Amino acid sequence: MTAPTSLDSDSGETTATDDGDQVSARRFGTLAVALAVVVGLLLGYAGGLLTPRLTQPGDASVEAGFARDMTTHHAQAVEMGLIAFQRGTDQEVRTIGGDIALAQQGDIGAMQTWLRSWELDPTGSQPRMAWMPDGTRMVRDGLMPGMATSEQMAQLREAQGKELDVLFLDLMIKHHIGGIHMVDALLDASDEPDVVQAAQTMKNTQQTELTNLQNALKRIQG
Repeated sequence: MTAPTSLDSDSGETTATDDGDQVSARRFGTLAVALAVVVGLLLGYAGGLLTPRLTQPGDASVEAGFARDMTTHHAQAVEMGLIAFQRGTDQEVRTIGGDIALAQQGDIGAMQTWLRSWELDPTGSQPRMAWMPDGTRMVRDGLMPGMATSEQMAQLREAQGKELDVLFLDLMIKHHIGGIHMVDALLDASDEPDVVQAAQTMKNTQQTELTNLQNALKRIQG
C-alpha cells in the first residue's frame, strides 16, 4: 500500500523574502513532510488492518520473509528521501525525495500490520533473503539488492548542493532496481491475493519513480 499524498516542497517557500525567511520556510517544509510520513505510516497500518486475510502465512513463508526484508529495504529509502527533501537544491529532486519517503513509509506500515495479523514477530528465524530463490547469495555485507553501504549513506548525509542531488539520484536508482527485483520474486512465489496486490502496487509506483529518477539525473548531469 502506498500513501497517495504528493509533496511539493515549494509550498511554504513562495513567501520567503530573505535568507532568514527561506531557512524558516525550509524548516517548516521539513516538519510538514515529517508529519506526512507519520500519517503515511498510520495509513499503512490502517490499510493492513482493513485488508481481509483468508490464510495465515507462517514464520518461514515467502510473504513473511518479504515483509520483513522489504521493511528494512524501505527504511533506508525513507531516510534517503527525507535527506533529499530537506537538503536537495534541485526542486524535482526534493519533490521526488519527499514522495518516496511518504510512499515507502506507508508500505512499511502495511507490511508490519501483516506480520502482526499473522501473529509473527517483526524479525524471523530465517536468514536475510532466504525466502527468495538463491536470495542469500544476493546479500553482500548484510545488504540486500540495491541498498547503499554505510559509507555511501554517510557520504549522502554530508553532501551539499549538486553533489547531494546527483548522489541521491544515483543511489536511489540502484535502490529501486533492487527493490523491484525483490518484488518480482514475491509476485512469482506468492498466492496471497492481498499481498500480491500490494506488492504489484509497490512495483508500479517504483517503476514510475525510477523513470523520473533517471530523467532527473540525465537533466542535472547534462
